[in-house]
Amino acid sequence: MSDQDDQDDRDDRDELDAPPALGAVVEQERGSLPYALIHGEALVACAAWALGDAGVMAVDLGTEWAGLVDADEPFVLHDSLCPMTPASFITECVARAVELDRVVVAVRPVTDTVKMVRDGLVGETVDRETLHAVASPVVLPASVVAALDHLPDVDFPRLVAALAGRFPVELVLAPATARRVHSPEDVAVLQALTARTRPLGG
Repeated sequence: MSDQDDQDDRDDRDELDAPPALGAVVEQERGSLPYALIHGEALVACAAWALGDAGVMAVDLGTEWAGLVDADEPFVLHDSLCPMTPASFITECVARAVELDRVVVAVRPVTDTVKMVRDGLVGETVDRETLHAVASPVVLPASVVAALDHLPDVDFPRLVAALAGRFPVELVLAPATARRVHSPEDVAVLQALTARTRPLGG
C-alpha cells in the first residue's frame, strides 16, 4: 500500500470518527477579500470545502438560531479569511469542543512586537507569550448554542471576547496554514506557504 493510500485511509477514519456538527463559513464584514484567489480558487470556496471535508454540515449563517438549538449539535464558525485551514484540524477542534463542553478557539502566536502605551507615551514591551491571534475555527458546543439567543458578532476577535465573558474557552494552537489573511499580499504569502497543498473540494 502506498503512502497516499495510508493517508487516504487515515482521512476516511477521521471523517467517520468526526462528531456530527453544523457550521458556516463567515464572509460578512470582510470586504471583497474572501473572493480573492488562492491556488486559482476563491478564499471563501476553499474555506467551504475544508468545512465539508471535516464532516461539518454547512448551513447559512442567517439560519434561525432556534433551529440550531433544536439540532443539539456543535456549531462551527469558519473564517473565509483562513482559507487553508486543514479539514483535519477543524475536525480536531469539533471533537475537543464536544469532549470538554467548551468553546474551542483556534489561535496563532503573535509575532509582532507589542508595546504598552500610557498617557500617550510608548512604554514596555508586552510578553508575546501571553498574547494570541484568533484564527479559525471557533466551535460552540451544543450547550453554548442553547444558551445564546443569536451569534454575538461575526468579527472573530470580538466574537471570542464576547463568548469568553460568558463561557469557558479553550485555546488550541492552529497550524501555520490556518493563518488569517488581511490583504492580497498576505494571500500571496499563504499561497507560497501552501504551494504543495491544493483545495480538496474543487
